[in-house]
Amino acid sequence: MSDELLTSAEMGEADRLTIAAGPTDGIGLMRRAGEAVAAEVFVRYPQAAHVHVLCGPGNNGGDGYVVARILAGGGVATTIWASGAPRAQSDAALAAAECSIKPRPLVGFEAEPGSIVVDALYGAGLSKPLSGEAARAADLAAGLHLPVVAVDLPSGISGDSGKVLGTSFSADLTVTFARKKPGHLLLPGRERCGEIVLADIGIGDDVIARLQPRTFENGPALWLRGLPVPAVDAHKYKRGHVGVFSGGPSATGAARLSALAAARSGAGAVTVLSPGNAMQVNATHLTSIMLRRTDEMADIEAFVGERRPSAFVLGPGFGVGEKTQAFALALLASGKPAAAAAGIDGLVFDADAITSFREAPAMLFEAARWPNAPALVMTPHEGEFARLFPGIADDNASSKLDKARAAAAAANAVIVYKGADTVIAAPDGRAAINSNGAAWLATAGSGDVLSGITAGLIAQGMPAFEAACAAVWIHAEAGSRFGPGLIAEDLPLALVPVLRELVTARGSR
Repeated sequence: MSDELLTSAEMGEADRLTIAAGPTDGIGLMRRAGEAVAAEVFVRYPQAAHVHVLCGPGNNGGDGYVVARILAGGGVATTIWASGAPRAQSDAALAAAECSIKPRPLVGFEAEPGSIVVDALYGAGLSKPLSGEAARAADLAAGLHLPVVAVDLPSGISGDSGKVLGTSFSADLTVTFARKKPGHLLLPGRERCGEIVLADIGIGDDVIARLQPRTFENGPALWLRGLPVPAVDAHKYKRGHVGVFSGGPSATGAARLSALAAARSGAGAVTVLSPGNAMQVNATHLTSIMLRRTDEMADIEAFVGERRPSAFVLGPGFGVGEKTQAFALALLASGKPAAAAAGIDGLVFDADAITSFREAPAMLFEAARWPNAPALVMTPHEGEFARLFPGIADDNASSKLDKARAAAAAANAVIVYKGADTVIAAPDGRAAINSNGAAWLATAGSGDVLSGITAGLIAQGMPAFEAACAAVWIHAEAGSRFGPGLIAEDLPLALVPVLRELVTARGSR
C-alpha cells in the first residue's frame, strides 16, 4: 500500500533489504533517485538558465551529484556546491566520481536571480540543527526567492517529526522515494516541502511489507473497504443508532450539529438526549432527529435498555463537571459482553467530556480498560490535549505523532489529535496523519460535526480507528470543497457528495 509512511530508520532498512535482495545495488538506487529529480527539473523548469546543486557528504549529496551530471548532460548550466567530500568508496563517492563537474565549497555559495536551487544537502536523515554554511545557503536562497527543488526532504526538516532543526530550506517541490516520511505531512515540515512527488526507484511493495509500517497517510486507501454501505434488506436500526447528549437551554446547538452529522454519515437513527429544561429548545429545531429526555443516570440506563444504541457522542456543549464525569463513566460501563448480539460499540468524547477529566485523567483511563468497555474515541484540539495529557504535551522532544501515540496507549483510546495536521492514533500503535486539512474548517462547531461523523460510522459497524480516520478525511474533504464562507451548519449537507463518491468507489472495488 502506498499510504504507508516510513521513518528515516525504516527507509534506510528498505534500502538495505532492496540491495541485499539484488540485483540493484546502492549506486543503482542512487542513480534512479537522481534521475527522478533531474526529470522533474527538466519538466518544471525548462527555461532555467542556471541550476545550483547543493551536495552534502552523504547519500543525499550522492543523489545531488547524479542530478548535476544529468542536468549538465542535457545542456543546463550547472554548478555544484559541496559541503564536504563523500566518504571514500561510498555510493556517494562513486556518484561524485561519475560527475565531471568540479564542486565548489558550499561556504562560497552564491546565486543569481532567476536560477534554480537543488537542495541535496541532508534530506530526511538530518538529526541536528542546520547551521553554518548550510544555514547561510538556505537563507540566501530564501532571500533571493529562488525556486528550490528538495531531494527527499528540505534540509533542516526532521523526516520523523516535521520539526525545523535550526533553520531550513523552503522548497517549491520535494521529490522523495518509495514512500513519504512523517515529516512530509507534519507541520511545519509540510509547509516547507511545497509539492511532493513520490518517485519509484525500485524499492518494491514486498520490501515495504517486511518492515510492517505502523504509520500511514490518512486517505481512502486506508479505510475504504470498511466504509459502511447498507444492505438491501437494511432497516433504520440495522444501520446503527447514535445517541448525542445535549447541553442546557443555551447550549444545544453543538449536540444538534453532531446529531445531524451522524445521520448524514449513514446512521439509521439518531437521538438527541436532552436535559428536561432544554427539551423545548431542541424540539423546535429537530425534525428527522429523535429527542429524549435524559437528566439522570437512570435515564441513560433506560435508553440503552430500550433502544439499544450503538454509539454515543458526549461533550459538545454539555458542560464541564461531575455530571459529565458520571455520564462518561456510566457509558464506559455499559459495553456489551463479548457474546452479546447488541450493545454499545463505541463512544466519542469531545470538548467538555475531555476537559471534565483534567484533574482526574487516570479515572477515565482506567474506565476505558474495564472489561467490555466500548471502544473510546477522543477528539482533542491542542488545548484539550494538554489538559488531559499534560506530561505528554510538555515533551518538546516528541513529535505530534509521538504524542498522539503515547496518549492513545495511556488512555486505551483512539486519539484524534486535531489541527491542520491531525493525527489519529490507536492504542495498538497504528497511526495516521491527515494531509487534506482545510483552513475553512477553523470555525466554531466544526469539531462537533467531526464527532458526529465518527459516531455515525462506528454505529454502522466500522472499527473505531478506521471510523476516526475516515471521519477526519471526509470532514476535511467536505470543508475543502465548500471553501470560503463555510460555517459548521453547512458541513453536514456538504458531506453528501463526498460520501456519494466514496460509496461509488467502494462498490467498484
